[in-house]
Amino acid sequence: MNYPIGLSITCAMVSFMTWQAGAQQAQNPFRFQEATVAGIHDALASGQLTCVQLTKLYLDRIEAFNLKGPALHAIITVNPKALEIAAEMDRKYQENRSGAGPLHCIPIILKDNYDTFDLPTTAGNVSMKKSVPPTDAFTVARMRKAGALILAKANLSEFARGGMSLSSLGGQVRNPYDLTRTPGGSSGGTGAAIAANFAVLGTGSDTGQSIRSPASANNLVGIRPTRGLVSRAGIIPNSQTQDEIGPITRTVTDAALLLDVMAGYDPADPITAFGNGHIPKSYAELLSEDALKGARIGVMSNMFGTQERHREVNKVMQGVIAKMEALGATIIRFDLPEYDTLSSVVATSRYEARIVMERSLRRSAPMRRSRALRNWSRQKPLRRRRPSKPSWPWPTA
Repeated sequence: MNYPIGLSITCAMVSFMTWQAGAQQAQNPFRFQEATVAGIHDALASGQLTCVQLTKLYLDRIEAFNLKGPALHAIITVNPKALEIAAEMDRKYQENRSGAGPLHCIPIILKDNYDTFDLPTTAGNVSMKKSVPPTDAFTVARMRKAGALILAKANLSEFARGGMSLSSLGGQVRNPYDLTRTPGGSSGGTGAAIAANFAVLGTGSDTGQSIRSPASANNLVGIRPTRGLVSRAGIIPNSQTQDEIGPITRTVTDAALLLDVMAGYDPADPITAFGNGHIPKSYAELLSEDALKGARIGVMSNMFGTQERHREVNKVMQGVIAKMEALGATIIRFDLPEYDTLSSVVATSRYEARIVMERSLRRSAPMRRSRALRNWSRQKPLRRRRPSKPSWPWPTA
C-alpha cells in the first residue's frame, strides 16, 4: 500500500489502535488507511466500527496534517458538528439498518465552491470567510439524503480560477506525495485531502481541467461528467458552457458510487434535461472486467505534449491505451488541428466568467457577498501560462 511521501501515519493510527483491539479477532478487520465505501459499510454492519469512531479518525487526521506537520493547507473549514451528526447517524442505524442510504456515514470533503446551508462557502476568498448560503447545492442535498456526512470544505484556486490551488483564505495547497510539487488545480485542495486520507470521497469542479488535473497529480480517480448529467446549481461558477462538477476519490468504484448520487435532473440547471433517459440505475453496478468490449474510444493525438517533460506522462498514457485495447476497446486515433487554433482565442474567462459570477453572487446571500463581488470584479483573468519566476515548484513531468 502506498502512503503519501512525507506523511507519518502515527497520529491517526494511535486513535485507531485504541478501539481496534477488540476487533482484531474479526475475520476481516477494518483498515482505516485508504478505506472504501464498501469497507466502511462492512465494518459498520459487523460492529467493528461506529460512525463516531470513523469521523474522529478523519478529524484527527486533518488536525495532524492540514496546518501542522507537512501543513498541506488542503482544508478551509471543518464541520464543527461532525461528531454530533455522526452520533445521530449511529442512533438511526441501530434503530433501522435497512433504512441506511448508499452513502451512510461516508465522510465527504466538498470543494469550497459548493453551497452548504450550514457551513461557509468561500471560494477561497477572505471577504467570504463567513458567507453561509441559504440552501445546499442540488448535489450536496442529494449527498445528505444518501446518508453522507459533510466533513469539511476544501481549499482551491481562489474563485476556482487558475491551476495552482492558491487562495487568499486557505493559502497554497501542497501535494502530499511530494511537497515540492503542484497538487493540481483548481480542485487541488480536494485532491490533496483525499490523497492524504482526510476523507473517503471528495468533489471538484472542472472548467478546463480542474477535476482531472488534481486527480492526476494526487494519484486519484476524477470524473468530469458528460454535460447535462450533473446539476451545477449551487456551485460558484466560472462558465455557463464549460463548468461541470464531479467526484474525486481513490477508487473507480467509489467514484461511481458518488456519481450515482450526484447525477440527476434539476430544474434549476435546465441543461440536465439532456441527461433524462441516459442515466443508468447504477454506474457502480456497471463496473465489470468486460465493460470495454465493443467500446470506441477516441484519442486526440495533438493533445499529447511533444516536449521532453511530457515524455514520462505520454509513456503512461500509451500504456493505458494499450490496456484498454487489451480489454476489448477499439481505439480511434485522430488529430484535430482546429482545436489548437481555437483554444487560444476562445476563453471563457473573458466571455462568460464575469456574467455568471455576478449572477451567482447576487442571487446567493447578496449582502454578505457584495464585497466579494467588488473584489472579484477587479481581478484580471488568470493566464494559463508558466510565470517567469514561479513562486511554487512546477512538476517536471
